Amino acid sequence: MKLSKDIMYQASCNKNPDFEGVFWMAVKTTGIFCRPTCTARKPKIENVEFFDNTKDPILKGYRPCKICKPLESPDQTPEAIQKLLDDLSQDPSMKFKDYDLVQRGLEPANVRRWFLKHHGMTFHAFQRMFKINSAFKKLQDGENIIDAALDIGYESLSGFNESFKNIFGVSPAQSKMEKVIDLKRIETPIGTMIACADKHGICLFEFSDRKALPTELKQISKHFDANIIQGENPHFTTLQKELKEYFEGKRKEFTVPLSPVGTDFQKRVWEILRTIPYGTTRSYQEQAHILGNPKAVRAVANANGLNKISILIPCHRVIGSDGKLTGYGGGIWRKQKLLELEKAILF
Repeated sequence: MKLSKDIMYQASCNKNPDFEGVFWMAVKTTGIFCRPTCTARKPKIENVEFFDNTKDPILKGYRPCKICKPLESPDQTPEAIQKLLDDLSQDPSMKFKDYDLVQRGLEPANVRRWFLKHHGMTFHAFQRMFKINSAFKKLQDGENIIDAALDIGYESLSGFNESFKNIFGVSPAQSKMEKVIDLKRIETPIGTMIACADKHGICLFEFSDRKALPTELKQISKHFDANIIQGENPHFTTLQKELKEYFEGKRKEFTVPLSPVGTDFQKRVWEILRTIPYGTTRSYQEQAHILGNPKAVRAVANANGLNKISILIPCHRVIGSDGKLTGYGGGIWRKQKLLELEKAILF
């Protein structure tokens, strides 16, 4: 499935984000290499060459472009911020003030901007939500309100009640009737992903830059009649362990429980997707035949596109009847990387 030079050149001219991570373009006349979406002026096709990794252009003497910074992953969580998230997960009662961030070598304004961009709220708002989510679970497990408030660092019961009601819309005393879906950012070799889980299993696992993600989150919230809150979930631990093994080539099947949200037809299609053996592919037509309705190719393709649990429900293993890669919500380049990973291990 090697891309032609013409296709890669045209993708660079169009600054097509679907090819991010698929190839890098090096310019012979300037001695630099770029990502496909670089905004620098594009050279003539005879003056460029393409690479499927960043190591080879460096070995040939090319320098990384200062504009598009091809060696950096724009969506990856910075190590220092990941440490903040890890510390909060370990102890939700921790309260980081601006002074504490500075002590860690972080600029509070930069932390604020990062959380606004990736979580839609400031870091301090994120901390409050994380604490309240932890308290919610304690109340669900039968802990009394005072102990739950003290456990997460609240000294004032009135302050705890007010914060709780602002997030869940009800008082702590009424929270037994409420439901919550946990949400967590997870870093993978092909980009940041968002995981959601209820008590039954993973109900969403999507790339953070997918345009449909906000709509999918609303659908899940409505389906379960639940609030989606940043928080830990036992299924996340299993998911992260199995993902690490998968990307290291040590796992071919996932055992983490799933809790998919969709129509009965969509769930049937997704179950068939899960029967595609690791390292192989099927066409939409073959999927329709297995479903028992050969004419339902378009409906099957649509159901594939509405899959909210990427990788675990392997819609990346479905290709066109002509053998070409077709649309993928996470971007064609990710589909290609996943197939390369699986096939490289088999052969």
